[in-house]
Amino acid sequence: MSSEKTPKDVMALIEKEKVDLVDLRFMDFPGIWQHFTIPATVFEEDAFTEGLGFDGSSIRGWQTINESDMLVKPVADTAFIDPFTAHKTIVMNCNICDPITGEDYTRDPRNIARKAEAYLKSSGIADTVFVGPEAEFFIFDDVRFDQTANTGYYFLDSSEGRWNSGREENPNLGYKLRYKEGYFPVSPADSLVDIRSEMVLLMQSIGIPVEAHHHEVATGGQCEIDMRFQPLVQMADNMLKYKYVIKNTARKYGKTVTFMPKPLFGDNGSGMHVHMSFWKGGKNLFYGDGYAGLSETALFAIGGILKHAPALLALTNPTTNSYKRLVPGFEAPVNLAYSRRNRSAAVRIPMYSNSEKAKRFEFRCPDPSCNPYLAFSAMMMAAIDGIQNKIHPGEPLDKDIYDLPPQEAAKVEKTPGTLRNALEHLEKDHDFLLKGDVFTPDVIETWIDYKLTNEVLALDLRPHPWEFALYYDI
Repeated sequence: MSSEKTPKDVMALIEKEKVDLVDLRFMDFPGIWQHFTIPATVFEEDAFTEGLGFDGSSIRGWQTINESDMLVKPVADTAFIDPFTAHKTIVMNCNICDPITGEDYTRDPRNIARKAEAYLKSSGIADTVFVGPEAEFFIFDDVRFDQTANTGYYFLDSSEGRWNSGREENPNLGYKLRYKEGYFPVSPADSLVDIRSEMVLLMQSIGIPVEAHHHEVATGGQCEIDMRFQPLVQMADNMLKYKYVIKNTARKYGKTVTFMPKPLFGDNGSGMHVHMSFWKGGKNLFYGDGYAGLSETALFAIGGILKHAPALLALTNPTTNSYKRLVPGFEAPVNLAYSRRNRSAAVRIPMYSNSEKAKRFEFRCPDPSCNPYLAFSAMMMAAIDGIQNKIHPGEPLDKDIYDLPPQEAAKVEKTPGTLRNALEHLEKDHDFLLKGDVFTPDVIETWIDYKLTNEVLALDLRPHPWEFALYYDI
């Protein structure tokens, strides 16, 4: 569908398609899509300007109980017909507003992303930022987990999993992908081709341009579907639709999807490499005659990303599980360096094409557990800070980082090792996020407090199953 729909277009679409229900969606603070639904017969055009009320105190990280009333204002150009509902439903993303002042809510992630795009334009640096995430995920056949006072466990299973090579399946046909060899043999080893193809076709039907899909490195159902780059807010909107389509298509097949960064021990985790470029007047500002075909502006942007990376990770890698993937010596890009081909560097400059249109950098640390509105906005703000302050990233690191002598390797800075550490960096280094009132002090403080209280401390308090293997007999 076109991304230029007006409220009148949406009302006409509701009538033309005989829509039964209108589903209004928004992103909560940590990053889960929320919704409520109203009959199409009571949905009126003034909802786009007047909004509809809901209880903001029940949304994670938002209002207190004594300031609970909030408004959702549907965004017409996000409208699409839901491909999964039994009754015809039109879906729209919404902006969140204060019912008294009418102002956009500062903790609404979509509002933060909208302010980020506006700040980029007002800075005079560029008029558009293009974002292209490569989100990986696992499709499993079964998942069970629980934690009580006296038990704690998880169990995952996949018919593709190498651990099932000896299971009685009456018959077991083999073709279980070897660990770290899922990239990317054809079927029958890749058993998920048709599911991914259906996901892609559904994405395209609701306005998401897709470039490719394939199996990923890990055994047990790791996959990737790549969307074509889009402007920041539009891409964050598409990320929500992307996850929605993937999860619900898998459910239709009796399977389950997780975007957890590290669900399996001993095999690759799921990252979300994010490609970014700045444009002005139809020209790519990152294209030039410098290293890897980059402009000086692009190098400064990379300098900003690398300088602020320890703080950025509190938003781009915002779960305790994220740091099970970001471990030195394994597959993840934990080295705060840049390179044109070295995939162990945090920032890579893809060299598939040296055309102006294709020139960009790729930040390889993020993972798909992040809130895309916040993650993409924070990345853009770090890049702007690098450009404004001419932060040069130093010399590129084109050597194999894993083969560097210990003394040389020690000079390469690393990403934070835990979510707690990343949050500490964010607490010390967030002034670059406050420019243009994109992120507010309240947003940063609330994010840090929420993550520490609900995730870091919650995990710290619970025994881990492997601790019993290590310590039960001491």
